[in-house]
Amino acid sequence: MTTVADPANAGAPAADGPERADGRGSRATVPGGRRRHLGPLLAISPFYVLFALFGAFPVVFSLYLSFQDWDGIGDMRFVGLKQYGWLLQDSVFWHSVLNTFEIWFLSTVPMLFLALVLAFLLHSQVRFTGVYRVAYFIPNVTSMVAMTVVFGSVFAQTGLANSALRLVGVDGVGWLASEWGIKSSLSIMIIWRWVGYNALIFLAGLQAIPTEHFEAARVDGANSWQTLFRVVLPQLRPVVLFAAVTSTINGLQIFTESQVLFQSTDVGTTGGPGQEGMTIVLYLWQKAFKDHQFGYGAAMGWLLFAIIAVFTLINWRLVSGSDREDRGGIRSLLRRKGARNGR
Repeated sequence: MTTVADPANAGAPAADGPERADGRGSRATVPGGRRRHLGPLLAISPFYVLFALFGAFPVVFSLYLSFQDWDGIGDMRFVGLKQYGWLLQDSVFWHSVLNTFEIWFLSTVPMLFLALVLAFLLHSQVRFTGVYRVAYFIPNVTSMVAMTVVFGSVFAQTGLANSALRLVGVDGVGWLASEWGIKSSLSIMIIWRWVGYNALIFLAGLQAIPTEHFEAARVDGANSWQTLFRVVLPQLRPVVLFAAVTSTINGLQIFTESQVLFQSTDVGTTGGPGQEGMTIVLYLWQKAFKDHQFGYGAAMGWLLFAIIAVFTLINWRLVSGSDREDRGGIRSLLRRKGARNGR
């Protein structure tokens, strides 16, 4: 029987046709294609190898270790969820959680507010803006260990902070001896370190806001503070969310400031008098690397991860909750500006 070829498929190659005249099959180009991609894959492979060794493996191993009782040298002993049960009954751990939350609140809220104000001022017509940007970013790249030593002398009983208070007739404060003095000094160090960094993040967001929005606010009679809170802040919600999330992650992992500031007290593992500077990560470090309870420290690390995840979700919901309402207010402001220009 004679088969009539379909004109529509006359130029299409057969799916399972015979081999080409050169003797190679239709799939002979696949190995060559793979070899063509081999060079780029080898070029980026060092990243994945290093990430697997120093990123993915420690995370997976720490999860496995949280179910073990191990001192770092001997054999591991499987204990299941007992590490987490012991952790939930540990009064020192809950004290460190409370200290961490208090220090985080005392540092993060003022720091984000000051960063927003500084960014708004830098966005205005200010001379030497580049110099200010560099100056604000310097604390973030400065060694925190060195600066904690400096702050330790500033907050000493006869340090610069109490000397300044005495000049205005105020008695000295036990910055490194009282509960709120310790937490305030740690909060001030955190603010000093991160306020400039977040100010530059906010400044980048401000520069992305169209200038007609500021003009509409001026036409509507808004002053600087009204422009900041009613025009700028609603449009900075994605940037504020990023700053709030990163500040939460950094704030709940406070370690260097507390460890170095009280290094003369039991090698910096107690967090100062009354353990008022004891944070979650400092307690984790004490249990894992001083008491050699690596399984207990791993369980504490995963519980800290759960706390950070919950707080990140809360920040996400709070910051991005009323975004539609704010956008509607800005659109109405622009419509009023257009109506006035039409007149």
